[in-house]
Amino acid sequence: MVASFCRRLDLAGIVDRACPVREVATLTHGQVIEVLVANRLTSPTPLRRVEDWAAAWAVTEVFGVPPAALNDDRIGRALDAIAPQLEQLVGSVGAQAIAAFGLEVARLHWDMTSISLYGAYQEPEDGFVAPRFGHPKDRRPDLKQVQTGLAVSGDGGVPVWHRAYDGGAGEVAQVAGAMRALRTLAGERRFLLVGDSKLVSYANLRDIMAAEVDFVAPASKTYVSAEVLATLDVQAATPVDYLAERDAGKPPEQRGSYRVVEDTMTITGKRATDPVLRVRRLFVWSSARAGAAATARARKLDRARDDLQRLTRGLGGRHYPTVDKVQARLAAIAKARRVTSLLRAEVGTDPATGKPTLAWRFDPDALEREQATDGWYALLTNLDPPRPTPPRCWPATRARRSSSAATAPSRGRWRSRRCLCSPTGASRRWSP
Repeated sequence: MVASFCRRLDLAGIVDRACPVREVATLTHGQVIEVLVANRLTSPTPLRRVEDWAAAWAVTEVFGVPPAALNDDRIGRALDAIAPQLEQLVGSVGAQAIAAFGLEVARLHWDMTSISLYGAYQEPEDGFVAPRFGHPKDRRPDLKQVQTGLAVSGDGGVPVWHRAYDGGAGEVAQVAGAMRALRTLAGERRFLLVGDSKLVSYANLRDIMAAEVDFVAPASKTYVSAEVLATLDVQAATPVDYLAERDAGKPPEQRGSYRVVEDTMTITGKRATDPVLRVRRLFVWSSARAGAAATARARKLDRARDDLQRLTRGLGGRHYPTVDKVQARLAAIAKARRVTSLLRAEVGTDPATGKPTLAWRFDPDALEREQATDGWYALLTNLDPPRPTPPRCWPATRARRSSSAATAPSRGRWRSRRCLCSPTGASRRWSP
């Protein structure tokens, strides 16, 4: 299967045209890279053991490459050869994938991720990213990291652009640069940029809108607070005829449902001279999201309850002999179980025994306020409403996650297509 896809993408040919070898060479760089891709996708091994892997996995029969020719020196030479041409190679492979599989590339999804590193790292050479401590996605703040920004097609998740960043680079600050690069990539074509909540900041949206790029991104609590979400009424929201991919094979009664409310939001800059940005704000309620939130809350309350009961049983013992110890443990439980806003506790001292006392409960009013936000999230966009404008509409663009990193001059079909849904539940396709 891997070999079939490699041939369909013309992987070896693309590498060989960019990095030719002498005619006397036993293998071309393209053949080596093709086999190395197969190794990474089947049973990743250190370079010095690829030869053994090739013998066990019938590489000779599939790729026509003898295992003995795949020693670590030969693989290293191939990697050294493609390193200066990496952007061209990945871009060409991405373009070939778009053309070969007929993918739509008018919608691009952008995100950043981190790669944690082990070992000691000296100052990098000029032109290379620097490993730094930061906020790693794998929650290993003890390790240095580098970061990579990824832009993939909404259809198929094909990489079209990537950049490496220093480990300490702020994610929000990189969006505008990525958008400008993608804008250059698109040329005169207008494209839709789909990102996560880090895309939303005044500076980013100002630059995106000035460049006439369409965007869709979820709003973080900085821009849409939980108090705002708690005021929304599910029954007053408009039902939307949308089927999530994960529900496609489920019976109707098990599928998630969606409701939407729309208004306009203004975002202001720090300076009085900054222009006011007006964007569409779409409040989306998801039954699947609501169910997941209720389940997660029940689980965290059960765990917090167990911890608090254990603390109560240990009052006055060697672990919790004083009020200070009890209060410290209470704070730790509230933070670890994420119930700080829900927990109400009173710590005192029994005058008869001198032992600490504890009375606790979960605030029903706070629980009700938290439950009111279940299932709700907000999307911000500058997409124009469909014509004629219905009372409410929303673009059904669901961000797709991808771990691929690539850069490419994108080719293929660039016609922008947006799925918009009317309040009656009827959906239709609209193209500008």
